[in-house]
Amino acid sequence: MIIGTRGSQLALAQTKNVARLLEERGVETSIKIIKTSGDRFTDRPLHAVSGGVGAFVRELDDVMLAGEIDIAVHSMKDMPTIRPQAIPTVAILERDTPFDFLLTYDGTTLDELPEQSIIGTSSLRRAAQIRRYRPDLITQELRGNIDTRLRKLKEGQYDGILLAKAGLERMGWDLEGEILSPEFFCPSPNQGTVAVVTRAGTEAEAAVSKLDHTESRIVTELERILISELEGGCTTPIGSYAELKPDKKEIHVLAEVLSLDGREVVRVEESIPMLGGIEKARELGHRLVEMGGRRLAEEALLQISRDACGTESSYDY
Repeated sequence: MIIGTRGSQLALAQTKNVARLLEERGVETSIKIIKTSGDRFTDRPLHAVSGGVGAFVRELDDVMLAGEIDIAVHSMKDMPTIRPQAIPTVAILERDTPFDFLLTYDGTTLDELPEQSIIGTSSLRRAAQIRRYRPDLITQELRGNIDTRLRKLKEGQYDGILLAKAGLERMGWDLEGEILSPEFFCPSPNQGTVAVVTRAGTEAEAAVSKLDHTESRIVTELERILISELEGGCTTPIGSYAELKPDKKEIHVLAEVLSLDGREVVRVEESIPMLGGIEKARELGHRLVEMGGRRLAEEALLQISRDACGTESSYDY
């Protein structure tokens, strides 16, 4: 079976892991690299590439529908909430660390950084959360693969950079840095999760379904439900996190929407029962909208659209 993937080191590491898991189950695989919009246009902010929605996913969907690949592997946080019915998410692998990670040149923590320190990130969510937590810091756009971002940090272009801890783990890199608390840096929905998709009704679907991790599927579904009515897209400052409690009877959920400058935030947080959790998550999602979450998401999208058209921005990356 042919597995399609982006060509970055991280994407390849994730794909090789899926290939290994399938081959352990007797499925022979080969890997085909597909270059996506998010990979081609690295000279602009991610949200300016097709609105940021599906920038790393759409081309893989197209080649799968054309029958050129049987399986595709994605970082689940990059996947739009609305997906083609013909391409189901057949397996969600066991989740890695879902939190954000700060790397600085000399190991300085976020609280210790001097005023006006420059933090690099490609995420509007992380930038807004930094502005909320430390408005004295400067955030600037940071694109490129993990190697490129680490090189720019070492060159002194940034005082610190924000990454997903899971990406470093999958690369096998044990770098010293600071895991940021979800209390202040609620991660993107499904951060730290790898999703595997196939065409419906195929042999690939039957083979890949054996890789599905039930608990990871439950929490990632809840994270998407929590923010499903915000209509903000995957590039706006929205965080959503669900964690199964040790007794496996309750799930702690947290979701928030921020303004781009980090000055406004709407947030819900609660422990919900495992049974009936989907309906409860929907209720919390409604509450997030009623509290002004959709307004913040719409305002962010409007600002993003203006920036993509060249209108002067009122905020700095």
